[in-house]
Amino acid sequence: MEGEEKPAQEADMEPVVTSGTSEAVPRVLSGDPQNISDVDAFNLLLEMKLKRRRERPNLPRTVTQLVAEDGSRVYVVGTAHFSDDSKRDVVKTIREVQPDVVVVELCQYRVSMLKMDERTLLREAKEVSLEKLQQAVRQNGLMSGLMQMLLLKVSAHITEQLGMAPGGEFREAFKEASKVPFCKFHLGDRPIPVTFKRAIAALSFWQKVKLAWGLCFLSDPISKDDVERCKQKDLLEQMMAEMIGEFPDLHRTIVSERDVYLTYMLRQAARRLELPRASDAEPRKCVPSVVVGVVGMGHVPGIEKNWSTDLNIQEIMTVPPPSISGRVSRVAVKAAFFGLLGYSLYWMGRRTMNLVLSLPAAQFCLQRVSEARPGR
Repeated sequence: MEGEEKPAQEADMEPVVTSGTSEAVPRVLSGDPQNISDVDAFNLLLEMKLKRRRERPNLPRTVTQLVAEDGSRVYVVGTAHFSDDSKRDVVKTIREVQPDVVVVELCQYRVSMLKMDERTLLREAKEVSLEKLQQAVRQNGLMSGLMQMLLLKVSAHITEQLGMAPGGEFREAFKEASKVPFCKFHLGDRPIPVTFKRAIAALSFWQKVKLAWGLCFLSDPISKDDVERCKQKDLLEQMMAEMIGEFPDLHRTIVSERDVYLTYMLRQAARRLELPRASDAEPRKCVPSVVVGVVGMGHVPGIEKNWSTDLNIQEIMTVPPPSISGRVSRVAVKAAFFGLLGYSLYWMGRRTMNLVLSLPAAQFCLQRVSEARPGR
C-alpha cells in the first residue's frame, strides 16, 4: 500500500447531520407547526441546543481547551483507553459543551468497534487467531502484519488482565454525539496500515527483532490503578521518555506523526459554520464552531505543541519504499517461517509414525509381512 492515503473525515454511520453553531439565533415565531419552514425548524432545534450549551462548562481535569484563529473552540479530552473514568469524562464533556463536531482517535479500519457491544469486543480482543494474522498480513504486508499482531497481543494481555475491552471512551463519544442536535462524528486518526508500514520502515532489522522479542514475552500483571495513573501527565511523559530512548524512530512514526495528523483533523473540524438562509437574498452568516476531541492522553502534549504551527500531512501519509535491509529481513522471515513449518510437519509425522508402529496391531502386521516374504 504505497503512495498516499486521504484523511478520513466522517464515520460512515450515524450521527451525521449538519453542524450547529455557538452563537444565539433568532427565536422562531409562533405559528402552525405544520407550516414551519426548514430554516425555522433548524433554528428552533439550534436554539434548544444552545440552551443546553454552557458558556462556562464544568469540565473534567483531563480536558484541554484550544481556540482556533476564527474563534472556534476545541475541547480535547485526554483518555486512558482502558478506563471507566475516561468514559465518564467524555460523556460529561459532550453534555456540557453540546459540540457541533466530535472527533475521535480512530480510523476507518477500526471503526467497527463503535457498533460492537462490550461482550463481543471483550471476546474479540482476547482472541489472537491465525485468521486475524492472515487478515493483518493481507492488509498490511508480512512485516507490518506481524507487528500489528504483536501489538494486538499486548492489547489482549491488558484486556485479559483488566477484564475490560479497549476503546470504551470512543463508544461513549459516539452514543453521546447522537444525542446532540446537528452534531457530526469524525474519524481523526491516520489509517493504521500507513502507520504500521511507516513504523516498520523506520526500524532497522535488529530493532524489529528486539521489539518483537519484547512484545512476544510480555507478561507483567497490570492493575486498574496502573491504567488510571496514565491519566497523570508527569507519569505518561516519563513513560514516553523511556520509549524514545529505546526506539526513537518508532516513537516518531507511532506518536509524533499521529500528533500532527490528529491536530490537522481537529483544526479541519474547527471551522466556522454557515447558518442556513431563508432565501438567497439574505446575507451569509458564519459562526464559530465547538468541537470535542477524544484522544489518548499521550497525544495531548503533541496536539498542544502543533496547534499554532503550519501543518503539512502529505509527507506523513506517504509510505516509503522498502529498503534493502527490509527486503532481506522479509525474505529471512519467510524462510524461517516455512523452515519451521516444514520441520514441524516432519517432526509430527515422524512422531506419529513411531507411535503407530509401536501399537500391538502394527507390530503383528509387520511380523506377518516379514514371515510372508519369500525365502523366509
